[in-house]
Order: sequence, then structure tokens, then C-alpha cells
Amino acid sequence: MADFKVVTPDFLKVYISTSKDDISFNEKRFPKDLTISDLKAKLELITGGNCNTMQVEAYDKDNKHICSLSNNEALLGSYPLDDGMRLHVVDKFSIRNELDFGDVQKFEYSEEEYSKKADSVRAFLLKNKLGQYNEENIKKKEKQLAEEKQLAESTPIGSRCKVTVSNAPCRLGTVMYTGAVETLPGYWVGVKYDEPLGKNNGTFKGKTYFECANNYGAFVKPHNVECGDFPEEDYDLNEEI
Repeated sequence: MADFKVVTPDFLKVYISTSKDDISFNEKRFPKDLTISDLKAKLELITGGNCNTMQVEAYDKDNKHICSLSNNEALLGSYPLDDGMRLHVVDKFSIRNELDFGDVQKFEYSEEEYSKKADSVRAFLLKNKLGQYNEENIKKKEKQLAEEKQLAESTPIGSRCKVTVSNAPCRLGTVMYTGAVETLPGYWVGVKYDEPLGKNNGTFKGKTYFECANNYGAFVKPHNVECGDFPEEDYDLNEEI
């Protein structure tokens, strides 16, 4: 009689965090042959998010973004994930909570009480010296921010430029603004494109940084902008063919 070997699935041990609150969950185990769709269903039960709308981001032990688990048909094991990493669930949790709890007042910890919790994201990062609690990371981010600021300040307003961003075609335009953009990290360059390939009209979240037609404006990182002799091309968008 033939011997049959029972094959057990390989598991991945990860931590879970959410965009709703500064809260983490104990380490969880998921089989690597689990589809991302089924993973989101499990994360819905754990976090209270919605599996149909949530986004799942993966971070390593140094709090560095590794990848987005965006393909619902893919297997968890097909992503470059290792034990001890963190899955961060991004979703609009407020809608679900209102349905579940109605007008029940939200319980919040004071700063002193929260600092004493052993299962918070802060405690996890502090224990493992990750993110903002890693001195080496802090110095590295400070250096990067200083370099980004210097690069933005050295980008002349009014100069012609070429914008090169990953997974997008090169675009020509004119530098209209340099500096900080409210609610966005770091420093930015506001560009008016020659074509309607942008995302705004120079206004971001109600604040106007420069003016241009709708869909001609964009804010990009300074290292994606190259200034030079880039003459504006004549785009006849109304030409009949």
C-alpha cells in the first residue's frame, strides 16, 4: 500500500496595523497559499475594515515600504514577504464603525495612558527601534529632507523643465512653485505642463500655490524635475484627423 504524505501549508508570521488609529495587533499567522482576496476577508475580521475597499501595504522590520498587496487573485506567498514584517491596512473605518456602534462615544487614551500600553504601534516601534525611534533612520531622513529642500530652492521658478516619474512618460512644462505643500511631507515643485496631463490647477486641498488651467498642474518631488532648454511644443489638441 502506497504511503501518502500530508502536505501542510507554509505560514507567514506578520504584525498588523491600520490607518484608523495608532494601534497594532499581536503577531498573526497566515498560510502563504492564501489569496489576497481571502487575506483581506481575514483582515476585515481583525481590523474592522472593509475587504472590498481596503488597501494592504507591506513594511519590513525597518519600517520601509516593501510592496502593495493589490492583486486579489495572487497568493500571499508570491509577494517578497518575510516573518516579522508588518501589514498595514488602509481604509475608511469610520463608516463601518458607525454601523456597528451607532452613537456610542469613542473611548480614547490619554497620552500618559497610551504610552504605558504594551500592544500599541508606538510600543512595537520603540521596542524594536524602528521608524521614528531609530536614531540612524532619523539622521538619514533629516539628511534626505535637507537635500530635498536645497534641491527645491535651487530650482528656478519660471524655468522650463522635464518631469520624469516612474511608470509615466516624460512631460514638459514650466516651474511655477517650489517649497512646502500643506499636509504633504517634504518639499515639492509645482509644474504647469504643456499638455493636460496633470492632476490639478495649481490648487491643493483648497490652497492655491500657482495658477493654470485644470489638469495642467501637478506637484512633483524635486529630484524628478530637470530644468533646461526644453522649448514648448505646439500641441494642436483640436486638430481633426
